Amino acid sequence: MRELREATRQTGRRKAERSPVSLRCVYTDLDGTLLGAGASLFADHDGAFSMMQAKALQACERAGVEVVIMSGRRRVQVHEDSRLIGQTSFIFEAGSAFSIDGETFMATGDFVHDEGLTLVEQVSARGVPELLLEHFNGRFEYHEPWHLDREMSHLFRGEVDTAEANALLEENGHDDLRLLDNGAIRRQMPGIEVTHVYHLVAKGASKANAVAAHSLARGYAREETIAVGDSLEDLESAHSVGRFFMVANGPERDGGVKAALPDFANATVTEGRSGDGFHEAVITSLMT
Repeated sequence: MRELREATRQTGRRKAERSPVSLRCVYTDLDGTLLGAGASLFADHDGAFSMMQAKALQACERAGVEVVIMSGRRRVQVHEDSRLIGQTSFIFEAGSAFSIDGETFMATGDFVHDEGLTLVEQVSARGVPELLLEHFNGRFEYHEPWHLDREMSHLFRGEVDTAEANALLEENGHDDLRLLDNGAIRRQMPGIEVTHVYHLVAKGASKANAVAAHSLARGYAREETIAVGDSLEDLESAHSVGRFFMVANGPERDGGVKAALPDFANATVTEGRSGDGFHEAVITSLMT
């Protein structure tokens, strides 16, 4: 992978075609946003067949607007999802890295990489996952089976205070890492009302930073971009785009999202959930 700073030199390379309107790029989360129930592109939030996401993607294609997936999923998964919707850029493992036209760039800030190990292997060797699992025993576990074969982030599920987790990391000499909340999921855990997915990543990694780097590399002005998501981590990308759309199921399911929304002046909650909300965000932006 190339370092993040190299991506900023790509501005002159194959910029996306300019749209006849101001919108040039849509950054979107996958689960609970672009994808409906069962992680399907052709299902709405409740599982009924829907073409709304496909229609929004078609509108983007006709307007010359790039669509970039920003997901916590592994590289191979997001690559395939991007290929299926006809796109050549994607952000994976919660913003730890991104790819543009087949070239991959790390976005892990000042984290010192060992060339012989993946970031996941380095963090495992330091015993960090065990530290968190022991501290939050009963409320925190690996997000099986999706925690396997990862390069840049450890993946967990449960219900924990990320501020408490990050203070624990710092106290134990792991201040180059952070635990982030990537949103509520349908999966249930005993004794937990709403299960969330968490990523243990390099401290400098975030969807917001990866979005900003991709935009710079492509030559997009901030006001020419939007982002769509359903989680707190997605919401942070509002700092890097002209407008952020939170799909309705985000604040409905996660009180933390609802509480944080007023802090983002450029954030709007859609009327629709999941794919309906994605469609609403795209069409609203294209019509502006």
